[in-house]
Amino acid sequence: MTFAKRVFTWAGIFGLIVMTPMYFLEPQMIAMGQPLSHPEIYYGFVGETLVFQLIFLLIGRAPARYRPLMLAGVLEKLSFGGAVWPLYLMGRTPVTPLVFGTIDLGLGVLFLISWFRTRGAARPAQR
Repeated sequence: MTFAKRVFTWAGIFGLIVMTPMYFLEPQMIAMGQPLSHPEIYYGFVGETLVFQLIFLLIGRAPARYRPLMLAGVLEKLSFGGAVWPLYLMGRTPVTPLVFGTIDLGLGVLFLISWFRTRGAARPAQR
């Protein structure tokens, strides 16, 4: 249980540290030649990602209780990490997103390990 608590808590803290500044980086993105033709997608991505960081912190507080959400966390990590690698290999994205995508894939593996390790601690459904 301690493993899952640490993994999800640290993932949530890391995600908040990395994603929160993105709300203020639109001018730098434009200056790098990355015009935001759809700012709603950019800001929506940042917002949705921040919500998931809060969910990770919640799971870290009570892994057995929120065990089913762990699999959603795995999918959240795969959705970015799994997309950025093929894009990088096709030359469609720079190396920086690849680094963060690889970190996400690693966290996804740790989330899956956490899910398996909390199997016996999960509470049966209450009626």
